[in-house]
Amino acid sequence: MLLIKRKDVKNLSEEALKTTLGQLQLELNTERRKIASTGVASKSNRSRSIRRTIARINTILKERGAKS
Repeated sequence: MLLIKRKDVKNLSEEALKTTLGQLQLELNTERRKIASTGVASKSNRSRSIRRTIARINTILKERGAKS
C-alpha cells in the first residue's frame, strides 16, 4: 500500500483516509527502525514513497477541512 495516486486519494472517504494515514505512519516507523538497526534500507525508494503518500493524504484532508 505504498503508492496511492492523487485521483484515488480524492475518491476515498475521510474515515478511509485517516485509516490509511495511520497504516502508512506505522509502515514508515517500521521502515525507519529497519534502517536504524541494520543501516541499510530494504528498498531505497520505499521510505520516500511512503512519505509522499502521507503528504498527499494530509493535503487532501486539509483541502476538505478548508472547504467545510
